[in-house]
Amino acid sequence: MRKILIVLICLLTGWSNAFSQIIADPTSWTFSAKKLHDNEYELTLNCKLKPEWHLWSLEPGGDGLLMPPSFEFKNSSAYKLIGKIKESGKKISQEFPGTDGITHFYENEVTYKQKIEVKGNTQIKGTVTYQSCDHSQCLAPKDKSFSIDITDAVALNTSDSSSTEIAASTDSSDNSSIANTDTSKQAIASSVADTSSTKKTEEEQRSNLVLLLEGMGGGLFAIITPCVFAMLPMTVSFFLKRTKDRKSGIKVALQYSLSLLVIFMLLGLVLFFVNNGNILYEISSHWITNLFFFVIFVIFGVAFLGAFEITLPSKWSTFTDSKANLNSWSGIFFMALTLAIVSFSCTGPFLGFLISEISKGARIGPLVGFTGFGLGLALPFTLFAIFPQLLTSLTKQGGWLNAVKVVFGFIELALAFKFLSNVDLQLHWRLLDREIFIAIWVAISLALSFYLFGFIRMSHDSEMPKNDWGLPYLTVTRTMFALTSLIFALYLIPGMWGAPLNGMGAFVPPMGTQDFVLTSGGSEGGSAHEVNTNRYAKDFIIYEPEVVKKHGMNTYFDYHDALKAAKEQKKPIMLDFTGITCVNCRKMETQVWSNEEVFKRMKEQFIVVSLFCDATNIPIPESEYYESAFIGSKVTNLGHKNSDIQANKYNANTQPFYIFIDENEVKLAEKGYGYNPNVPAFIKHLDAVLAKYQELHK
Repeated sequence: MRKILIVLICLLTGWSNAFSQIIADPTSWTFSAKKLHDNEYELTLNCKLKPEWHLWSLEPGGDGLLMPPSFEFKNSSAYKLIGKIKESGKKISQEFPGTDGITHFYENEVTYKQKIEVKGNTQIKGTVTYQSCDHSQCLAPKDKSFSIDITDAVALNTSDSSSTEIAASTDSSDNSSIANTDTSKQAIASSVADTSSTKKTEEEQRSNLVLLLEGMGGGLFAIITPCVFAMLPMTVSFFLKRTKDRKSGIKVALQYSLSLLVIFMLLGLVLFFVNNGNILYEISSHWITNLFFFVIFVIFGVAFLGAFEITLPSKWSTFTDSKANLNSWSGIFFMALTLAIVSFSCTGPFLGFLISEISKGARIGPLVGFTGFGLGLALPFTLFAIFPQLLTSLTKQGGWLNAVKVVFGFIELALAFKFLSNVDLQLHWRLLDREIFIAIWVAISLALSFYLFGFIRMSHDSEMPKNDWGLPYLTVTRTMFALTSLIFALYLIPGMWGAPLNGMGAFVPPMGTQDFVLTSGGSEGGSAHEVNTNRYAKDFIIYEPEVVKKHGMNTYFDYHDALKAAKEQKKPIMLDFTGITCVNCRKMETQVWSNEEVFKRMKEQFIVVSLFCDATNIPIPESEYYESAFIGSKVTNLGHKNSDIQANKYNANTQPFYIFIDENEVKLAEKGYGYNPNVPAFIKHLDAVLAKYQELHK
């Protein structure tokens, strides 16, 4: 048995190394045009992906470093574009390992459509640039050229008003081509069929469950807000006293709770229909919507702190209250509706935050989220009707209910700045850089802690409870919340000077927006960057790993510069094929490079060159241009140059990928080292490389 296990381990190790080889482009593209009317057409660019691979959305979200597809149409006087290109398909919105915030991408298939107006028969030429990724690696960005013929651009004087399909150009896949118009039509029909399918993916099912739990949590939290909690004992007591017996009271309470659930289900159902085509997500993720939520949360937060009261028009609640009675289902329903309306000033922020999350459950998300909220809000009414003895403890409310309201005020102010941060990142204002955002949250957390400790008071606060000697004291519960807020503030403070704050990665802005990082001695990292005069250094300092900024390392960013340095310094070269948007590259840097033994070897014994394969926005000198079979075009930028080197010289095209060579480009290890955040394994690999280098350079 032991021998069998050893053989299996060896086979698995060999299999994992195979993944470092060239990976074929997982995409297959078709291009076509459809006549709308007169000389107006709709171009369709359809991409099918192999299983487990995806393309980022046009608005990919995340930490602002993801690379969305881009489309360039060749300038021509024969046609003009109408509006912007639009994407369609089953968008997946979820957190992606190693990336801050929610990311948005498409698997299996995605379609892009662009309207144009032509002056006559013509040929539409252009290029699509995209990056395909799976859940562990990304390929280098790739350009695909396309050409679409318009052959029936005539005046609409004919009786045929139907849309006409135009033959598609060749499939841009490396392995296949479109033979004729019928094949193109079948591809488009297949796309529509797949898009309209209602079958849930595993990710959607999981996110719907999360939405249900989030909704229930919001409903339960809303119970302890002042405007809801104050009505809880009063409403339940009303049921029990106005009915013939306890059994009837419980029955009425169940009807009341069911009515609350139905009210919020109906609200979710309305949003369900509005969310057709994922419109609701597009609205909730737009910068205008985030700005709106920022304003709303600030208003509610300030109101909860006691600046003013938010109330809906009194005639709304008066009307519903007049219809309420216990003699019919409709009367009980109107009682529940009265609660929903009167308590809006407390439940509104929870519902607003829930609306910003419901797109995670695809189109059915609103129904799931709001059903969960109604369930969480209704549950306590049923519970206290069944166990009325619990109401006795609730009648002694004291001043703690107002304290809860103030606590919610501070929390909503903190959440408001998260919405503003989303706007700041989308519009590149750079008003809420990472340290400024953290400073705001630290201030809010400290203020909340001081309030709970009793150091500061609001104008409408009640007196704190007093002990037998007439001295005010803190309850154990209040003390625990105060300590929690204080600890949270202390945890955030190092982030203002560059601490990673991995536990808050989904909330704070990306590290690339940090203006100042405190290093050992206060200046070591800074001086390292000041003396780094290597080519392209100024373009990549913002993306350098934190350990490099902290301890300094003379990193190179050009392959040939590293070869020259290796000859001069007589050191082996560590080729770090990486990417600005590479998730696992960041994980290797934070989990492996940051190890003291690893970084010491890298800094002292290697020439380290970081080759960013997605840096397609950085041009190279015109004298270095060359034609690349791998890229499929002339290499004019640094990203394509690095990708071509990795593929042609080292037979790989995924990142992270580490290759070790000497100054003569001789490999010091037969296999490259891919994503494996095992520190001892990486140290062992480095030591083996150093031993090989010394053997070749005796």
